[in-house]
Amino acid sequence: MRVDGPDGVETLPGLGVDVPGAPADCRRTLVERARWQWRPANGGDPAARAEEFLAAHGLPLHDLARPASRHDPTGVCGAALYVSAAAGAALIGAPPGAANPAPALPEMAVVVYGHDPAAVASSRPTAAGATAPGAHWWRGDWAESWTPRQHADAVTAVRAAIGRGDVYQVNVVGHAAARYSGDPLPALRRLAALPGARYGGTLTGAGWAIGCASPETLVELADGRLITRPIKGTRPATAAGRAALLASVKERAEHVMIVDLERNDLARVARTGSVRVDELFAVRRWCDLWQAESTVSAAVADGLGLADLLRAVCPGGSVTGAPKLAALDRIAALEPVGRGASMGALGWVAPGRIDLGLTIRTAAVDGDRVHVWAGGGITWGSDPDAEVAEAAAKAAPLRAALAGPRTPPTRP
Repeated sequence: MRVDGPDGVETLPGLGVDVPGAPADCRRTLVERARWQWRPANGGDPAARAEEFLAAHGLPLHDLARPASRHDPTGVCGAALYVSAAAGAALIGAPPGAANPAPALPEMAVVVYGHDPAAVASSRPTAAGATAPGAHWWRGDWAESWTPRQHADAVTAVRAAIGRGDVYQVNVVGHAAARYSGDPLPALRRLAALPGARYGGTLTGAGWAIGCASPETLVELADGRLITRPIKGTRPATAAGRAALLASVKERAEHVMIVDLERNDLARVARTGSVRVDELFAVRRWCDLWQAESTVSAAVADGLGLADLLRAVCPGGSVTGAPKLAALDRIAALEPVGRGASMGALGWVAPGRIDLGLTIRTAAVDGDRVHVWAGGGITWGSDPDAEVAEAAAKAAPLRAALAGPRTPPTRP
């Protein structure tokens, strides 16, 4: 049963948890204590309101440099935090882009969890229109937000903007949706279990659910240091694909450009002189793809709060481009469908610990449709048809995980 409180707060007791980043030792005993959701119609500064909500429920995050108190196994544990790409754009004054194709999704959500040893981990909410866990799952054909030609034309438009000097790089993302029936959560959990999903998990609400298989760290706070791990550069997971990725001048230049952007983002909220690149262009595997990843870290500045951290890192540079604001202007003008649950942030926050994944390789469901997104970074050296093929390769494992029988269920 959902109990609605003031100011959009919902309390959903008795639920199990598989939120990305949630402490492994606590997951089986966590229950939801309180929930806050934000949409643009609610007004206000969502980052500040999220920080205030967390503090009011026993999770003060106004000074991330302060050592955390001892973990209380009977009290509040932490919270799931979801920030959409549109909310991230709003935090820095950029245009939000096209409308969310899954309007049931909030643009920001905070879910506070406490411990209950009697919690049953299998007790979970289902999305609106879904049936009980274990029920039949059927997914229809995908309807694309744009044709391959329209996608390629968007890549060409970005190259023209680069040629004019408007931007250096822009991430271009496409969307597809399919009808479904049955319980979507088993399919979303299959997606979350894809190989290489550092941020594999789900988050659910009234009328919506998100499944994440992201390999990318947007921001992590551990032992007083902020860490981001931008991913940029993709090839098939073969020996030849790995060699091609390592040898690609275009991919390396694009990657270094985003690393510099992430260094700048962290520098805004770090102790002066503490930003460093710990690893550059390491090739790692996600499903059947090689991807290039770097690690950038910095010492957290005294007095830095969660709201200011979110303003510094959202939306993530690897899914926007450089310069970030100019890239977001191009994205808003070119993409016909909003990014919804993708290209945002999802993970765990608690005093002394933050672990947020960037929601690439992510799907969402509303009452009757399942949504996926995929794209890639465009530079002057991009080939439009190759970029279309790369986006399709990234989406393929998600679509396979969400597959169901071809025949829809028979209605009585």
